[in-house]
Amino acid sequence: MAQHHVVIAGGGPVGLWLAAELRLGGVAVTVLEERTEIDARSKALTLHPRTLEVLAARGAQGPFLAEGLPIPAGHFGMLDQRLDFSSLDTPFPYTLALPQARTEALLQEHALGLGATVLRGHRVTGFTEGAASVSVRVTGPRGEYETEAAYLVGCDGTRSTVRTAAGIGFPGTPSTVLGWLGDVFLDRPPRPGYGRHTPRGGVMAVPLPDGRHRLVGADPGSHTTTWPGDLTLDELRRKVTAVTGDDFGMRDPSWLSRFGNATRLAAAYRRGRVLLAGDAAHQHFPAGGVGMNVGIQDAHNLGWKLAATLRGWAPDGLLDTYHAERHPVGAELAAHSRAQTALLATFTPEVADLRGLLGELIAAQPGVNRFLAERLTALGVRYPAADPSAHPLTGTRAPDLALTGTDRTLFALVRPDAYLLLDLTAGGTPGVPPRPGLAVHTGALARPPAAWRDVRAALIRPDGHVAWAGTGGDGRAPAAAVEGVLAGRR
Repeated sequence: MAQHHVVIAGGGPVGLWLAAELRLGGVAVTVLEERTEIDARSKALTLHPRTLEVLAARGAQGPFLAEGLPIPAGHFGMLDQRLDFSSLDTPFPYTLALPQARTEALLQEHALGLGATVLRGHRVTGFTEGAASVSVRVTGPRGEYETEAAYLVGCDGTRSTVRTAAGIGFPGTPSTVLGWLGDVFLDRPPRPGYGRHTPRGGVMAVPLPDGRHRLVGADPGSHTTTWPGDLTLDELRRKVTAVTGDDFGMRDPSWLSRFGNATRLAAAYRRGRVLLAGDAAHQHFPAGGVGMNVGIQDAHNLGWKLAATLRGWAPDGLLDTYHAERHPVGAELAAHSRAQTALLATFTPEVADLRGLLGELIAAQPGVNRFLAERLTALGVRYPAADPSAHPLTGTRAPDLALTGTDRTLFALVRPDAYLLLDLTAGGTPGVPPRPGLAVHTGALARPPAAWRDVRAALIRPDGHVAWAGTGGDGRAPAAAVEGVLAGRR
């Protein structure tokens, strides 16, 4: 079984989504999670548009949309000028407020429904890598044991045992700022989207689906490398009142916490038969609520590549592209998280003026709003093309294109276990024979976006990114180009 078996250390949202992707790719998978139950304290709160697209591409979005609270705007560095998501080219032009505990429960249900094995109370303690497999050491309810797998993936958080045992470095910068948060009931809740930043500190109030609010912020005393002790409700009340002049009638906290701005990025996302995803690969200040989303998107990039490798239809070197594509995303995450930390946790007159200037830019320049919104939501992620002469769409994420001849849009057509060749001329694709790892749809674009108007054929990866796009000749997909992608030559 080891040759087609993957072990995932960590059963949070990242590990669970990866498990589901592997099952859709026809691979056996076991998730080993140290916690015996889902943690009721939700570190993450927000599902971003690209993550909702990822869910939609597998038909899994329904329960999340039914339970989450749509918020049509976001923030960058807690600036007063909010980012407007309404113009984004996505079916989901909003963030979805949904506590991580519920997100995790829904993802676990999804993974189990696809046949993944999830073992709680089982902690990965180390591994031994061989030429063709990995022997994973585990401590479970009945003691220590070993299990064998073709690959081991560490989705086990910032203190990742898998990363440490693999000898993968985790360089970066230490924590110098401690933010704070409280999930509380408010008798006098502020208006939706409330945020305030003054010389005394910054506070945001985020409504939760169960009637509570999350109050999150920082103040001049947050700049410290000394742990001040656990946050109390009285301290939270003092901090919030100092900034806003009101405690909003806060009461009955379900979670009070502090969090730091330590920022680190794994030196490698893959070493042999060991891979990393999510917080095991990147740590940062939780500005904008992007961390869990980037982790799920790591898993979405990795899942089909790992399954294709194990199932034998992967292009040459496909698994190596996981680090090449996702490590730069992690580096960008670190950079914009640091930038936001400086804006939201610094209370000098100079930063106040900088905040005002950036707010004016966002309000006056729609391009600035769109640039920051696409960066935060990951809709702007573009993977590098191997061929410098490739069509500009290569590497971009394909939008949910409407196609003639079907009532389904692109997200419903994308295959988790194959590339999707779109013949947009309705003329067939001669010279591209059927094979494992390739599906074909013939039709035309009903309402082509500007960037797609000259495209006559496109090859869409299982993760929804464009592998190749063509415009020339009679409009049919050149067989040599498609064969080159499937063979890993372009």
